[in-house]
Amino acid sequence: MKATLRFLRVSPRKTRLVADLVRGKSVNDAVFALSVTRRAASEPISKLIQSAMANALRGAEEQNQEISTDGLFIQEIYVNEGPTLKRFRPRAMGRATRIDKRTSHVTCVLAKR
Repeated sequence: MKATLRFLRVSPRKTRLVADLVRGKSVNDAVFALSVTRRAASEPISKLIQSAMANALRGAEEQNQEISTDGLFIQEIYVNEGPTLKRFRPRAMGRATRIDKRTSHVTCVLAKR
């Protein structure tokens, strides 16, 4: 099953570091690893994985299949760039500098082992 997280207010470069940490792991191992990771994107990605797990359980229930969370692993997780918010900061001598506030779109796909 699949879940997507859109418009995450963390830059894609920083989010990819967290996504690389859990790629290929089982769902339970990934959620534990994210719970002890001190990065801004770790909590939203943990919620994304739990959402994908709930989607998998619901999809199996609709198809009258038995599935356990122990058998699920993260088949693929990838981070794409979302829209950039452009802000301006005042600088010396009446100038201004643009500040880019980047966003991320994260997609997580789970599969059975």
